[in-house]
Amino acid sequence: MALPWMESLRVWGQEAGTTAVTGQAPTRFAVLFSGNGFHKDHWWARGAGQQMELGQVLQPLQAHREKLLYIRGLYNEEALKGNIHSSQTGNLLSGAPLEAGGGIRSGTSIDQLLAQTCGQTTKVPSLVLGCEKANPSVHKNYSMLYSSHISWSSPTTPTPLEVFPALAFDRLFRDDATKADKSVLDAVLEDAGDLRRSISRRDQQKLDEYLNSVREVEQRIARAGSRGELQGWKPTLEKPDKARPADGIPQDIAEHMRLMCE
Repeated sequence: MALPWMESLRVWGQEAGTTAVTGQAPTRFAVLFSGNGFHKDHWWARGAGQQMELGQVLQPLQAHREKLLYIRGLYNEEALKGNIHSSQTGNLLSGAPLEAGGGIRSGTSIDQLLAQTCGQTTKVPSLVLGCEKANPSVHKNYSMLYSSHISWSSPTTPTPLEVFPALAFDRLFRDDATKADKSVLDAVLEDAGDLRRSISRRDQQKLDEYLNSVREVEQRIARAGSRGELQGWKPTLEKPDKARPADGIPQDIAEHMRLMCE
């Protein structure tokens, strides 16, 4: 939580401002990866707009064809280096060279760069799902973690996968109180107390006024939320339109994939 300017504290810089809330839905970015590729005879598109023709696999997108951009001929030179499994997956969303010899280094993937920029407008900044747990072994001099992750939070950190449908559901829809859900002030009161002992009396008064104003804002937001008065974009559903999946991992792979996509 940022503090107001105080004469007792040295100013090191100024953080960039946040984007104002609007009535538009948050920007979304989704990547669907199929490890074994797609049948090219059924995965195709011709033309554009209302005249676009879609192959059998893409038929469910027929109603949205005016918004579709079908891109061909993408090329990732780094994917041709190393072995066929790890080297064609670990840099899929970054194009970065992969470290061999069992080390771990790729590149921050585009989905995580977008999450860092746009993810603060949604309850979950980034949701990475999968149907198989990560494989930590080494194959042909390359870590199999590359083949387990297309999403990378940093060049050395693959983004953790959620493979349990029920836990993915809970992350999106459960509203149980956690540390992140509690008052901002409650989370920083101890630090505020330490700071108060090291600043001038004038700054102590300013700090108290500031913390009280934050508490008032929190209370107003809570009251407005309970009355349904918050402005800006709201989801079209007040509660999930699908039941929570059963605990555990489905034994049927097709059912597992369907649940994770839904």
